[in-house]
Amino acid sequence: MKAVRFLRAGLGIALLCASTACSHKASDSQQGGDQSSAAIVTPTPGPILERRVEIVTPEGNVVVSLDATHAPNTVANFLGYVDRKFYDGGTFFRAVPGFVIQGGNQKRERPNDVKIDLESPAQTGLRNTDGAIAMARTMDPNSATSEFYIDIGDQASLDQPPGYAAFGHVIKGMDVVHKIASMPASQQMLDRPVKIIKIYRVPNS
Repeated sequence: MKAVRFLRAGLGIALLCASTACSHKASDSQQGGDQSSAAIVTPTPGPILERRVEIVTPEGNVVVSLDATHAPNTVANFLGYVDRKFYDGGTFFRAVPGFVIQGGNQKRERPNDVKIDLESPAQTGLRNTDGAIAMARTMDPNSATSEFYIDIGDQASLDQPPGYAAFGHVIKGMDVVHKIASMPASQQMLDRPVKIIKIYRVPNS
C-alpha cells in the first residue's frame, strides 16, 4: 500500500516526469495504443462558470480561478475535497523549480478514494501553462483523486495525450508558488513540506 501511495506522491515516474522529454513516452508505453498528437481545442468564447479558492500557507496565500465550464467534473471533484476540508492540514510536499509544486493531504488518502475520469487538455482546451492548476495521477489516466499541482512555466509535454487535467489557473500568489519551489528538496521532495493551513472557497464565486 505504501509503495502505491508513494508512487502517487510523484517521485518522477508516476505522476509527472520532471524531464519534459519522458512524460509522453512513459504514457505511450503504459497505454499500449496509438498516442499520436491530438489537437487541443480552444475553449468556446462566452461566459465561464468560475469558482475561486484560496490556498492558505505560512509562506503566503494563493488564489486560484477554477473553470467549471470546460472542466466540470474535475472542478466538482476538487471542490468536493475543499468543502469537506480534506486539504486542511495537508502539505505541498514536492517541488521542482521551473516545473511544478505538488500538494494534497497524504495522511488522509485512502485506497478506496474515488478516482475520476480524465478531462484531458485535448477535450477541455485548458493547457498546462504557467500558473495552471491540474490533477496529479499515476500512469493510469483515470486515476486522479485528490493530489494536485501548479505549473511553473509552460509545460506543453503535460498536454500531450493522454495529458494531465488542468482545471484552472492562479490569479494571485505566483510569488508564493515560486518561493515554495525554491525551497531545499531531496529527489524532488521538500525537506520541510509547506503546510496547507486550509483551502476554502472565496465567497461570491
